[in-house]
Amino acid sequence: MSDQTYPPAAVRQAVPNFRTIALIVASSMFMEQLDATVLATALPTMARDFAVTPPAMSIALTSYLLSLAIFIPASGKIADRFGSRTVFRSAIAVFVLGSILCAQAPTLSFLVFARLLQGVGGAMMMPVGRLVLMRSVARKDLVSAMSWLLVPALVGPILGPPIGGMFVTYLDWRWIFYINVPIGILGFVLVSIFIEEVKGPSDGPFDTVGFILSGISLGSLLFGFEMSSRTGEGSLAIFLIAVGLLFGIGYLRHARNHPSPIMDFSLMRVPTFRASVIAGSLTRITQGAQPFLIPLMLQLGFGMSAASAGRIVIATAIGSMTMKAVQSKVLRRFGFRTSLIVFGLVGTLGYGLCAAFRPDWPMPVIFVILLFCGFFMSFQFTAYNTIAYDEIDRDRMSSATSFYTTFQQLMLSLGICVAALALHSSMLVRVHTHAELNDFSAAFIVVTMISLTATIWNARFSRTAGAEMSGYKGKKGAIPADQ
Repeated sequence: MSDQTYPPAAVRQAVPNFRTIALIVASSMFMEQLDATVLATALPTMARDFAVTPPAMSIALTSYLLSLAIFIPASGKIADRFGSRTVFRSAIAVFVLGSILCAQAPTLSFLVFARLLQGVGGAMMMPVGRLVLMRSVARKDLVSAMSWLLVPALVGPILGPPIGGMFVTYLDWRWIFYINVPIGILGFVLVSIFIEEVKGPSDGPFDTVGFILSGISLGSLLFGFEMSSRTGEGSLAIFLIAVGLLFGIGYLRHARNHPSPIMDFSLMRVPTFRASVIAGSLTRITQGAQPFLIPLMLQLGFGMSAASAGRIVIATAIGSMTMKAVQSKVLRRFGFRTSLIVFGLVGTLGYGLCAAFRPDWPMPVIFVILLFCGFFMSFQFTAYNTIAYDEIDRDRMSSATSFYTTFQQLMLSLGICVAALALHSSMLVRVHTHAELNDFSAAFIVVTMISLTATIWNARFSRTAGAEMSGYKGKKGAIPADQ
């Protein structure tokens, strides 16, 4: 396949059907999501092998998300310069290499290094794949395209908990990383066959200074948040957060004068993009905390095995899968604004109910609650991922995709950090060294209260926001469903 320089019309003619692209991109999401959910289930067992406390294992999740936050901002520019197929294939190869190193990790420090390498691959896989999809689909098909993208990817969270529980209980946790190898090879082949080598317009030199400033800022902030959840690391945490804020201010000053900044904050002037970024970020605090808190609570608080905990956690993924059947119909009937307000409140309060979980609750009741939480939360994220691009021109799609995905991963990382900090703080206040049920309850309440504030921003969407995407007619000025 020959290289192409991106003009939107030519690209739309050259690429395969958007469903094919969506499924290929979803294979990389499947690999990432499977890896994350399997690891969350295995954390207590890994903590015993590495001779650390289970809460300390949060760094195994945070380090990967940290790497994403640092390198995702550059993904769009790199894909524009070197071509989407080249970057996508390279990212898959790096992710698989990182997985193999994770499986061989003799210490927690080595595991963190390997997870950072994995994150470099992950930082390129999702934004670049999403960028190819966004460029190949009309706005009216975007909701459907996002659903095609996310449905196969949701199989990862469904299979992750039981596979992780099975490996941890009956085999060895190191096998959880080897399963990425065949998936990665398959994804590499599919990308080579179906993805065109699309290059974007050259709009100036690569923002090296901005990449360094943003990387130091995001990295320092995330590690500062992570350190704040550890005993005796308060001074280091404050120092890292201060460094992160200082370099963040430096980046903002730099970006104002650069013709093509690595993160284009002028995108926040677009109303729907701004509301989606802020509301989605607040909601992802809970989403980031959930895979960290629930498996730990079921194993440490309920005394369940990793396999049993995995069979319960699978409920959220099943709920997410179920939602895809009604997503388009709900948005067509009620529009983005009303749907996000209602589904956001119900989904977030559902996770708040997890604070009341106790071992004497019937397991089917817990399963159903988690299922509905997954249903409502998944609806929100598909809606946020779609409405964000409602007013974005195609020539800014690369910058918007990188910017949005950066904040998406940043807030998932922050969710883990906030959950770990709340859990550890409760342990300090109650003066005990091992996490108990009341500590998990406190952590769930904290992350839920933060995510509830997203309702304020959901209410700021226009009533007709995304009408072209969803087919929402509203009360006046009906928009035909086929437009």
